[in-house]
Amino acid sequence: MLITGAMIKHILLGALTATTLFAVRPSDGQAQTPMQNSAQDLAPNFDQFVKATVLPGWRTADGTHMAGLELQLAPGWKTYWRSPGDAGIPPSFDWQGSANIGAVKIHWPAPKVFVLNGLLTIAYKDRVVFPIEITPATDGQPIEIEARVDLGVCEDVCVPVSLDIQGLLSPDQTMADTEISTALNAQPTPGQGAVTCNVEDLKDGLKVTARIPLPPAGDTDVAVIEFSDPAVWVSEAETKRVGDNLIATSELIPEPAAPFALDASALRFTVFQKDGAFDFQGCQTPS
Repeated sequence: MLITGAMIKHILLGALTATTLFAVRPSDGQAQTPMQNSAQDLAPNFDQFVKATVLPGWRTADGTHMAGLELQLAPGWKTYWRSPGDAGIPPSFDWQGSANIGAVKIHWPAPKVFVLNGLLTIAYKDRVVFPIEITPATDGQPIEIEARVDLGVCEDVCVPVSLDIQGLLSPDQTMADTEISTALNAQPTPGQGAVTCNVEDLKDGLKVTARIPLPPAGDTDVAVIEFSDPAVWVSEAETKRVGDNLIATSELIPEPAAPFALDASALRFTVFQKDGAFDFQGCQTPS
């Protein structure tokens, strides 16, 4: 990820790294077994920024396990979406050390768009639950979580935080968790219609201009273009309206900086409007 000057300035206003361990929250009817020392014991000042709880969730009919990570932030504080905007630290997850994990998919509830001192950020305020869908390597067996989560929590300053999370997810838990289900239902609405893209070579990468079929709703559209390869930097999208279509343009700069062959199906478009967010996967390019 490219670190912009604005991001560096934002982070340098205040920095603190806190590390703590969290036990899994028991579901209704289950006894709680302490797994680690409390966050208060390990980091007395940590609770002033964020409290984290792993929700054990349930084993789905498809054989995956739907767990969740709940973040309770101090009043007025925020943490960032996967694409944070002009300044911020997106959450990152490291599952090394875990057992019986074949694949992990993070489901992202729709965040909000904030503008402060001319900087646009995309974040969650006060509280968020991230549904975490885990495919076990061996079906029908428990999943042992040994994960590290790095994220930023911000108010007037941005505080980088590292969370070491441990938990045991039982295959016998089959009742859905309402908190996780609510977060799943809060994801951006799948967009209707196909996005079309025009791709131009630049000296140091590509310029993508997308036509997104989405009628206006309110005065402002905020579009985010993402690419599946995190090594490719994607600029903030510039937008304009052409009737019921939103035109969004971003530059994609790889490392090393040069034009490259683009897989248009690996592009993702999210549009934030006054009353909701809409998600489009992939785009069609002229043949």
